[in-house]
Amino acid sequence: MNPLTTVKWPLIIGFVLAVIIAVLVNGGLSFNTLTLASLTRWLHIIAGIFWIGLLYYFNAVQTPAMAVAAADKGGPGGAGINKYIAPRALLWFRWAALATWLLGAYLLSQTHGRFISSFTLGLLDTPVSRPNLIMGIGVWFGTIMLFNVWGLIWPNQKKILGIKPATDEEKAKARKVALYASRINFLLSIPMLMCMVGPSHGLPF
Repeated sequence: MNPLTTVKWPLIIGFVLAVIIAVLVNGGLSFNTLTLASLTRWLHIIAGIFWIGLLYYFNAVQTPAMAVAAADKGGPGGAGINKYIAPRALLWFRWAALATWLLGAYLLSQTHGRFISSFTLGLLDTPVSRPNLIMGIGVWFGTIMLFNVWGLIWPNQKKILGIKPATDEEKAKARKVALYASRINFLLSIPMLMCMVGPSHGLPF
């Protein structure tokens, strides 16, 4: 069997290869607080790439393509995308969003006071912490985006895709809510990513 014909095996082999590289570079396999933090950060980044990558796919590719397909009266329409692609993409999308947030929250909780300081934008620190302010803005944007995924986008997509029964009027409303929530996430992702890397790499201005 060719492992490249599936999604599962490239993921498994990719993770195994990464672990082998880490072991070879470190001269052995050790597990302590530092390696746990590094592992969590790595998984946080991978989950985030899945989440934001699919967010950009939905907004830059699928949604505009569906509009073109709907306007093309002689074309095949978007039924295939709705039936086969969107449900699978939304599965990865919503669970990657949750994994990203939970792993990020865990990372913040491992540095004394960082979780509270980030959510209070560093304003309770003495003196006020600029890194925690920057990180906090990113944390709040990410939290809003997570709420939009699970509270607005997914419940309304279930109506659009026929997973949950809905009238034509309810589907029309669901399309609007899901679209606007997704567009807000698309917008927020740009400053959110800047703020997430800002404390360690600096802001770009």
